[in-house]
Amino acid sequence: MIRKHSAVGLCVLAGTLVCAACSSEDTSGTGGAGASNTGGTGGTHTGATGGTGATGGTGATGNTGGSGNTGNTGGGPPIGNCAVFPGDNAWNTDISAFPVHANSDNFIDSIGRTTGMHADFGTVWDGAPIGIPFVVVPGSQPPVPINFTAYGDESDPGPYPVPPDAPIEGGPSSDGDRHVLVVDGDNCVLYEMYRAFPQNGGASWDADSGAVWDLSSNATRTIGWTSADAAGLPIFPGLARYEEVVEQGAVNHALRFTVSQSQSGYVLPATHYASSNGDPNLPPMGLRLRMKASYDCSALAAEVQVLCTAFKTYGLIVADNGSDWFVSGAPNSSWSDDNLHDIDGITGDAFEVVDTGPVQTY
Repeated sequence: MIRKHSAVGLCVLAGTLVCAACSSEDTSGTGGAGASNTGGTGGTHTGATGGTGATGGTGATGNTGGSGNTGNTGGGPPIGNCAVFPGDNAWNTDISAFPVHANSDNFIDSIGRTTGMHADFGTVWDGAPIGIPFVVVPGSQPPVPINFTAYGDESDPGPYPVPPDAPIEGGPSSDGDRHVLVVDGDNCVLYEMYRAFPQNGGASWDADSGAVWDLSSNATRTIGWTSADAAGLPIFPGLARYEEVVEQGAVNHALRFTVSQSQSGYVLPATHYASSNGDPNLPPMGLRLRMKASYDCSALAAEVQVLCTAFKTYGLIVADNGSDWFVSGAPNSSWSDDNLHDIDGITGDAFEVVDTGPVQTY
């Protein structure tokens, strides 16, 4: 993921529709440091124990109040004692009746109309869990210092309640995005880091950037600030989780996905972009897509049918630069990788872009 596109800012979160995520390597335009999940074997977001709310914590510093759409009832299963953002948060917004964007066809063409999707999550590949892992900690988890090595001026300061054995995307030896996601399940605060490395056995952590999210709030990051994601959005609410897809049989929120080329612009709730390419036909960060209501998923595996329903109801959000049509999720040893591969037959032509607001720059 390319972070800095110029001398201006980096990532920010949502506003009107709220929140998204990040990973993978940018191939569009210039940029600074960034993550590299190109095709995505992902990390190990599995539950753990831990967590007092770390200082610097409820809601990212410098964030502004998000507006969120009203009347929504979406949202994934609770984490600890926490809902994953309010029901009117952008991630939880039903966009099945939203108007089609005037530039929808060009956006879909640029991402790849005949390119198949890919579930960037599953069991294990090449020795590492597939997907972006997370850990749930209790409010008593001791906070530890966080040293930011790249974007400290746009990161929420530590300490964060990160356990010494917190799962790292791609595994401990990963040279990719190395996201670390921690949910304080008592205080309902989400801590996310990009390119995170434990120091002295996890007594502290180095990370390129970090963001703190109050799960009870629609507050957004300052325009021009990065998060742990290129779009300046939270990662966790955009993940497909096993307990939703298989155990609950429903994903009641939007899902995060990546594109190989993006434009130098964003659509709220995203507030950051990671490209210097001004082509208006390339997708901006935060662009919202929806599977066409007419698309037939009935012959696909049950897991993919659940995902299709989510695509039609809550859609996908462009969250980072990476491989086209890679959909993010959390690893779980119980996933059926064979069943998830059914998503590969769904091409970009199954989708349309919905209008959630203008493309903005800074």
